[in-house]
Amino acid sequence: MSRQRAVSILCVVVLLMGVPLGAQQEPTQPQTVSASDLRAAIDSLGKLDYDTRAKASRTIRRAAAAQVVPALMQTVSDHPDGYVRYRALVLLTGFNDPRARDVMRDALTSPNDRLRTVAYSFFEHNPDRGLIPNLMSALDKETGEFVRPSLVRALAAQAAPSVNPGVEGARVRTALVREAGRGQDFFRTAVIEALGDFKAAYAFDTLSGIAGLDGPLQNDTAIALGKIGDPRALNILANLQRTAPKASQPYVAAAICLLGVNCQTHEKFLVETLSFADSNAGYQPFLRAAAAGLAAVAVAGHSEAADALFTVGIPSRDPTRAPVSLALATIALRRTPLIMTILENHPKRDQAIELMAEGFDILEEDYEKERFFAFVRRAYWDAAENSPTRDLTRSLIGKLDF
Repeated sequence: MSRQRAVSILCVVVLLMGVPLGAQQEPTQPQTVSASDLRAAIDSLGKLDYDTRAKASRTIRRAAAAQVVPALMQTVSDHPDGYVRYRALVLLTGFNDPRARDVMRDALTSPNDRLRTVAYSFFEHNPDRGLIPNLMSALDKETGEFVRPSLVRALAAQAAPSVNPGVEGARVRTALVREAGRGQDFFRTAVIEALGDFKAAYAFDTLSGIAGLDGPLQNDTAIALGKIGDPRALNILANLQRTAPKASQPYVAAAICLLGVNCQTHEKFLVETLSFADSNAGYQPFLRAAAAGLAAVAVAGHSEAADALFTVGIPSRDPTRAPVSLALATIALRRTPLIMTILENHPKRDQAIELMAEGFDILEEDYEKERFFAFVRRAYWDAAENSPTRDLTRSLIGKLDF
């Protein structure tokens, strides 16, 4: 068969499949789209059909910033569909435009819960001391189950004495310590996690007290104490090794590793627990605990913990697959360079990305996912053709469908 005839047959097959030839080739730079196509894409962000929404988001992400940023800002301001405004605000964050800060300030007082959540998340990663009074005021009245955790993290980002040593910082620290000890467990968990992530040494005594109480907060508090890194936590965690339920032991092991004590031994325990629970039915709490523990250790910079999750997770099925994929997606969002390095050299890259993608589908942290997408997209555009980075980022864009 001649080359020309083979190409012709391929074109026919592709057209019959409904996919234009070359449509899957990722553009290597931002694209210019017509004003009408951009408006149609923005309006489609609120469609019920997932494929339609995904296609619209892809069009917007690939548009030139000079064209799309003003359109997204206008959409956030006055579009009649609240969900479209929300998606536009999330997509706006991926363009790293300084004007987004003003849009986020306005969104802090929006009656739309989703918009406030994105704005709080933005100011976690882009702190603004001038907004602390606003955030403190919101802490007294924000009750949204999915909004309040983002508000707490925005405050925790500015609470450390080294960041905010004055009276205002002391007020924030006092408020966060108070919130860790009161209210519903769901809200307290968000506070405890934030205190750990931002290494809130000022909360050590409060967290130590919570760690000594039986109940669902004990696991999160153990991890938080490990993240803070105060050596005094070792005695508390050693006591939990003796007294906490067996299903809590992976959290304790991860916390001790985070303190820098016998990390190799505790990682081995986590991997063995995960493998055992994978091979023996009825140990779902151990699966979740071991996967979460390995995720915490990997986010702290231990690539071998993420490697172990891929090793166990790639050939697995549920119930193992869901907590492992969620753990890997969490690592991707919170330690992006580490996961990129692992994936670039992974011998089963496609399966590894597919496993991680399943975790992305579980996570509802749209703002954090958009940060990841923007990182990968910029890395793709900056990488040389045929380079390992270009190859990896192209695969990520295709398999994660962004």
